[in-house]
This record gives sequence, structure tokens and C-alpha cells, in this order.
Amino acid sequence: MSISPFGALRTHGAGTLRAEHDGQTVTLAGWVDTRRDHGGVAFLDLRDRSGVVQVVADPEASEALEAAHRVRNEWVIRITGTVRTRPEGMRNDKLDTGDVEVAAQSVEVLSASETPPFPIEDGVDISEEHRLRHRYVDLRRPEMLKILQMRARTNSVMRRVMEAHGFIEVETPMLTRATPEGARDFLVPSRLQLGRTYALPQSPQLFKQLLQVSGVERYYQIVRCFRDEDLRADRQPEFTQLDIELSFGDQEDVVALTEELVVTTWRDILDVELEAPFPRMTYAEAMRRYGSDKPDLRFGMELADLGEVFADTEVGIFKGALEAGGSIVAVTLAQGGELTRREFDEWVDWAKGRGAKGLAWAVVEEDGSLRSPLAKFMSAAEVAGVVEAAGASPGDAIFFGAGPTHGTRELIGALRGALAKARGLIDESRWEFLWIVDAPMFEQTDDGSWTPVHHPFTAPSDEWRDSFEDHPHEATAKAYDLVLNGFELGGGSVRIHDRSMQQRVFSFLGISEEEATAKFDFLLRGLSYGAPPHAGIAFGMDRIVMLLAGRSSIRDVIAFPKTQSGSDPMTDAPAPYEETGLRDLGLRLRPGIGDDERTSGGKSEGKTSGA
Repeated sequence: MSISPFGALRTHGAGTLRAEHDGQTVTLAGWVDTRRDHGGVAFLDLRDRSGVVQVVADPEASEALEAAHRVRNEWVIRITGTVRTRPEGMRNDKLDTGDVEVAAQSVEVLSASETPPFPIEDGVDISEEHRLRHRYVDLRRPEMLKILQMRARTNSVMRRVMEAHGFIEVETPMLTRATPEGARDFLVPSRLQLGRTYALPQSPQLFKQLLQVSGVERYYQIVRCFRDEDLRADRQPEFTQLDIELSFGDQEDVVALTEELVVTTWRDILDVELEAPFPRMTYAEAMRRYGSDKPDLRFGMELADLGEVFADTEVGIFKGALEAGGSIVAVTLAQGGELTRREFDEWVDWAKGRGAKGLAWAVVEEDGSLRSPLAKFMSAAEVAGVVEAAGASPGDAIFFGAGPTHGTRELIGALRGALAKARGLIDESRWEFLWIVDAPMFEQTDDGSWTPVHHPFTAPSDEWRDSFEDHPHEATAKAYDLVLNGFELGGGSVRIHDRSMQQRVFSFLGISEEEATAKFDFLLRGLSYGAPPHAGIAFGMDRIVMLLAGRSSIRDVIAFPKTQSGSDPMTDAPAPYEETGLRDLGLRLRPGIGDDERTSGGKSEGKTSGA
């Protein structure tokens, strides 16, 4: 006995009917998409996940017609009828089933519906809060259903590639202990061991490394991860990763596998052929040219360093920045001279909103001079030098910032993207993949301490194995990130597989031997029992599907997402918990606690994929 492809209550999907079904008796079940009464005839558009088909109830089947008059939009009904070809001139080119209709013989109401909170149609103009409160209705809209189907197909494609290369899907624990991976943990109190907590995993990082020690050799998992961090359009407190780790491999193995995954996915999901191998760029070059470790290559506007131009300047803000060891960085906007003074001021305010003290701008005039609030303070040589270094022409606008090198490059890099978007300079049809390699191993915090750029389990580059402690500003890691159109799709690295090296990294980061033993004893012990060289990567599946679907927010590609405040309008989570249950856990909640009373938690490493 085999399962029916459409379920026992129906013989076909509404959207599967075609001209070749003419004359067949079918049973369909689904939702009433629309109902139209025309005198003695009723027309119902019946919708299920396969699509929509028109059902006609006429006086020849009086009971079916009577039932069709009673139903309303979004009622769930079951109909039995005969497929017939629509008359010439009555065909509907907007439907895949537009060549046929179903003449109803019976109409059975399976479930009535209240009036929906909003129309079940694509492009409906309603607030996201309202949509999420009634998400079960929102997901009926064809565009949302297609996204969920695309997500399922994407998972399937990736699983096929992984299995073809001998990878084993292994589930790792959801209840584990807190590890420093950059963001705050979600904690789960233990009832059986009062005063102790589990943590929901920010990623399966340490488990997948230990699986390599275990001899699994090739691991993958499509896994839920959790991070208690501030939310944005592309962040959620719970998210999904494709997590990968392999033994006896290196960066090139991971890169080759990744490119096959991506090329196959884009081919199977979008029918788009990508060219591989993807280009590579060092982290240092990406920051110098684009001011970002995830640059969008769909447009130009590379950054220019104006340090030499202003080497002997008397312009106070530029002179101060250079004397402090900082930089002066510029970006040119073609024909930006069209901007009004008010628009330039708005971009200055934009920069201040990102924490900058200000933003300088200039317009190149036809004679090569600059129209700028700072022009009167600049020498003729500096004016000419700015125009040349920025690659600007008459009519162009030049924006430049001054300050600490890294922060200034990030500011102008972000401005580059914002200007391009505002001016419509981005070719949305292009897929520009890029590997960012040779990232710094560490970065310095405001208090002078060091923190890993990826995570503390990342191996140093070969040339820095013996000296990363002595030159932390320069040391690079065996790390690699895959970038697409300004988004980081995934990040990974070659891992530390030697216990003594891992202890050296912990020690440099200020993690004492006692603290390392307390937090990472299980990892260090594992590395003591014959750990093979291994490497891995993890991809943010929500972000990948978001890009495949052409959406701007990952909330659109998650069945039941949280809002930007981390709440769920549908279930009203997070919610209060009964006092009895809290007592069993040894807890007491303090409602209304202020931000100044909160524990600050760890520093985010800025990674979305957790690898």
C-alpha cells in the first residue's frame, strides 16, 4: 500500500490540472481563494499548495451550487467534479491551470473560516507586525509558500552534495555549556542541579571538532543555533546553519567543496550557471579597496587613501588624524555634484549617526577646483592631489573621512554602499561571489586586550605559528569567508588540532590555565588523544535563502521568525512564567530591570555563521 501524493481526501492537486485531464473526474480539497456569483452560476477559485484552479457550480448540480453559494473566502472545502477545457476566449493566461476548469458535482465544507485579517494575496500592504501575529494566514500567500518550498529544495540540494562526498549528518546537543563565541548565550536552568545552567549552542563548533577526534572524518549538519544579540534585518536570536567539518583536509578542500555546493544550489534552484573558482581577496586588500571584509563587487567606487596628499597639510582635522597614526580615506560618487547642499548635509548626519565626528565632501568643478566647505583651507597642490587620488572628474562628488585607519575605512566603506544604493548604481541581476582570506588572527579591544577575529580555535597562518604572540597586530589566521553581493554567506577556518598550540592561544588571550581547564577541559583532553588536522565552514542558511528568493530580510524566509525586538507576536513570546515553575528551578525573575543593571556579556565577533 502506497501513500497518495495528494492525501486520501483528494485525487489531484488544484494546480496540477491541465488540458490532458479533460473529461476526468477528480476530487480536490483546499481553500476558497475567491468566490464569484453570476446569476445561477457560482465560480470558486480553489487554492492548495500546488496552485489554483477554477471550479464552476451550475444548476445541473443543484446541491453543489447551493453549497457553493454558502461558502466564503478561506473556507476549506472538498469538491468532486469533471475537468473540462475552457471555451476559446475564456482561458486565463495568469494561471498554470488556465486552460481548464472543474465542473462541480459536489461541494463539501470541511472547515469554515472567519474573515481573514488581511487579503491572501501577494504584494498586500500590511505591517510586518500584523503579518507575524497571523503568520499561519500570511504563509498561505503564494509568494510565502514558494519561499518555504525553495528553502526545502535548497536543504535537499545541499544534502545531496554532502552525501555524494561521503559526509555523515550527525546531530549535536542542544543543551550544552556556555562557550565564548562572541555573543551572549541563551541559558537553560537545570531543575535537577539547582544553581547550574545549560546554554543553547551558538554553534556546534567544539562538538564538530571533537567528532573529528572521534574518527567521523566528514561531518555535516543543518542545525539550529542561538545567540542573544541585538537584531537586524539579517539577524535572528535563533537561526539555521549548514555546518561542515572534515579531517585530513585544508583550506583548499573546504573551498572546493563550498564552491560545488554553491554552484549546484544556484543551478538547481535558480537555473543560474555560476563560474567557479570564485575570486579571492585578502582581508587587508578588501579593507583598503572597499572598507569592508564583505565588499559588494557589483559596482566600482573603490576607496582612495589621501594620506600622501595631506602629508604636509595645515587642515587641522586631517593633520591631527595623520599625526595620531590614522588615515584620510575618500570615495568618489560619479556626477554627485547634482546633490543639493541639503543632501550633502544629510550624508554628514548619516555619518554622525554611525558614530563619526563628521564627514567632509567636495564637488569637482569644470576648472578642476573644489566646491567644499574645506576648500578655502586647502592648498592648490592638495586640491589637485585630492582630485587625482580620488580618480574624480568634473561634476563628481568626493566624500572623505579622517581618523583611526580601521574605523575610517569602515565608515567610508559603508558610505560607498549607501551611496550606491541611494543612487541606483547596483546591478541587482549580478551574483558576485568572493573569498576573503588571510584575515587577522586577533583584534585589539578598547581596553588594550586581544580578542580573536574568528574564534579562539582558529589556527594561525604557517608563517605566524611560532611568533603570533610577538606580533599580534600582524598575525594572520587560516581563515576564509565566502561573500556575496555585500553579505557574508559563511565563514570557516583550519582548526587548531594540537593541544599545546591551543593552550598558547588561550594564554595569549588572557585565559589562564585554570580557566581553560574549567571551560575547555573536554576539548583539551580530546586534542590529547590523536586529533587529526581538520578544517570546516558554516553557512547561514537563512541568509542564503533570503538572497536566492530576492528578499531583503531573513524574516521573510523563516516560517515563524521573531521581530527586531526578539519577540513573537503570534505566541506572545517571551512570556511570564508561573512562580511555581520558577521555584522548582531556583529562580526569581525581576521584571523591568534596566539596561544599566544588566550584565554586559561577551563581545560579538561579528560573524553570522558561527564557524
